[in-house]
Amino acid sequence: MNAEPQVPRVQATAVPILKLAGVERHYGDAAGRLTVLDAVDLEVFPGELVALAAPSGAGKSTLLHIAGLLERPDAGDVMIGGRAAGKLSDAERTTIRRVQIGFVYQFHHLLGEFSALENVVIPQLVRGLSRKLAEQRAMQLLSYMRVKQRASHRPSELSGGEQQRVAIARAVANAPRLLLADEPTGNLDPVTAGYVFEALAKLVRASRVAALIATHNHELAERMDRRITIRQGKVVEL
Repeated sequence: MNAEPQVPRVQATAVPILKLAGVERHYGDAAGRLTVLDAVDLEVFPGELVALAAPSGAGKSTLLHIAGLLERPDAGDVMIGGRAAGKLSDAERTTIRRVQIGFVYQFHHLLGEFSALENVVIPQLVRGLSRKLAEQRAMQLLSYMRVKQRASHRPSELSGGEQQRVAIARAVANAPRLLLADEPTGNLDPVTAGYVFEALAKLVRASRVAALIATHNHELAERMDRRITIRQGKVVEL
């Protein structure tokens, strides 16, 4: 498989899709408190790929969970598309997650009893789209990710790279504004990882979604627009 040209850098616009302002997260009590995130500020803009390259235990997953409104910070706020989510109800936060945020994980988490096409269709049906429109969009996304020819196959019949590309298509099926990915190429060999990253990067550019991608792959991290890490609870630019 031949390597594709590096995706060009994006010029950030003035309005971030994701903004963390003074975010803190602590565990334990006052006598034995562990600070995981300490007054974290972070912005991610439309069409921008930001690599989160941090060692295990540094707070990477906590940061992603807070950014994705899966966990509330102890202080500070999270803004999605300019809307502060810190004081919203659980139901309102769930709506934002469902409509504006897409998630990609190290393991694809595809539904094994359904085809690749159906895995991309289902989130759209939950959103309220008709089956016809959902299938049309699903086929467009699978074609863009170069797995259209595998649309009728179940996950167990797909290669690791194909599974992850279907998972990415599913994550953006409802046109989210923010994409959060946790080691999306972690289970793939280097060549396949590079191919999946290029497909993901092109999709981010084309859709203008803001992407925060946690990865241990330093080569891929260096191909993104910015690299950040977590040191002693602080987010630091690399």
